Amino acid sequence: MTATLGISVRHDNDALICAFAFAPGSAPQPIETLGAVSDAFERHCGGFVWVHVNLSHTGAQPWLERHAGVGPVFFQALTLGSRSTRIECDGDTLFGVMNDVTFDFSFDPSDVATLWISVSPERVVTARRRPLRSVDRLRTSLRRGDRIETSVELLDHLLRDQADELQRIVRSAAERLDDIEDALLAGRHGEFNAELGRLRRLTVRLQRLLAPEPSALARTLSSPPSWVRTEDLQALNRSNEEFTLVLRDVGSLQDRIRLLLDESAARVSEENSRSLFTLTMVTVLALPINLIAGLLGMNVGGIPLAESRHGFWLMLLLIGGLTALIARFAVRRMRPSRS
Repeated sequence: MTATLGISVRHDNDALICAFAFAPGSAPQPIETLGAVSDAFERHCGGFVWVHVNLSHTGAQPWLERHAGVGPVFFQALTLGSRSTRIECDGDTLFGVMNDVTFDFSFDPSDVATLWISVSPERVVTARRRPLRSVDRLRTSLRRGDRIETSVELLDHLLRDQADELQRIVRSAAERLDDIEDALLAGRHGEFNAELGRLRRLTVRLQRLLAPEPSALARTLSSPPSWVRTEDLQALNRSNEEFTLVLRDVGSLQDRIRLLLDESAARVSEENSRSLFTLTMVTVLALPINLIAGLLGMNVGGIPLAESRHGFWLMLLLIGGLTALIARFAVRRMRPSRS
């Protein structure tokens, strides 16, 4: 029985990625086991505890159900696999979903890593199935001794990291658009239509995945839980303003992509019209020779100039004159009208 219990404890500890205890005025202290995390939850020593677990381990969710004290919305989101980034109230706690991506220009929705968060005054519980760079940056800063005073401040730290990541993606996409725009101005436009369409789809998808739902965040900020300090609420408002600015940049990026697509389409249409006009002109200019050759090629009597030794040159002169007359008419029609 003891051996079985030991295996179970070790298995639960495999689900622990990291945990820290935060006390007022001191650096965060790492916690090594889930048992120690449960003890820290019970002590309530004036600070708060952050625990980060790996849902890929089978022991993670049972431990969360027994010891984490999170609300039903948290487990419902885990079950449904909800990815929509949002911060909302779950009873007297804050519940959040955040996403992280390893972005490149072949980005796929399967590359998204999701973090589920539950925040209360004494504890922050985060869970994920795939590693997130924002959490890794937070762990690194805590191990350096950076101080975080409240649980909401830790949530704000994650939100600011996400806003920075979205801004980095916007900057990377904008630099690529600069290259495409230079190529379009140089006349190489047809080859970039597919890439511009893909960039437009990517920005829409990233905006949906990385930016918090404005309505949910606005409701949370307007009616926060009573334990949220005024300073923390102001910090969340600043994070919301940062996201608003980044989303404005994303919207501008989408407008710019749309303009480049319109410009490229207009130039392609212009080239197609020019090619069609050239083909039409060649067909019209060849009309006299085709018509006369067809008439003279009929095996009937009375073909004019059949007995004249200058008949060929007279027909050639007639065809040349008609072609020149048609060409002059076409050139006059091509000239812009003078108002």
